[in-house]
Amino acid sequence: MEDVLDLYAEPYDPHCPQVCFDESPVQLVSETRRPLPVRPGQPECYGYEYKHHGTANLFLFVHPWLGWCQVNVTARRTKQDFAQQMHPLVDVYFPQVDQIRLGVCRTCSASGNI
Repeated sequence: MEDVLDLYAEPYDPHCPQVCFDESPVQLVSETRRPLPVRPGQPECYGYEYKHHGTANLFLFVHPWLGWCQVNVTARRTKQDFAQQMHPLVDVYFPQVDQIRLGVCRTCSASGNI
């Protein structure tokens, strides 16, 4: 984590942007009952019952200096899915730069250059 923080403490260079890459698995659920109506002095009440609709994975890119972020959703989280996220980072989001300083959070402990 310290490597990622050190990366973001470096000055902004438009030819070598600092980009954070993170991922997060999520459960897809829906409610099975309608919430109880609001009564005076009480908030809306929700039940705890839900229907499970599988899982998905969120891949997130953030450029802290530009205030830019991009979220891509995949059905699963595999090494191939991770690698496929690097393609748009280089060819679509930052095609004009010489190098990208990538801070990888959460599941990987390394930072590196692309």
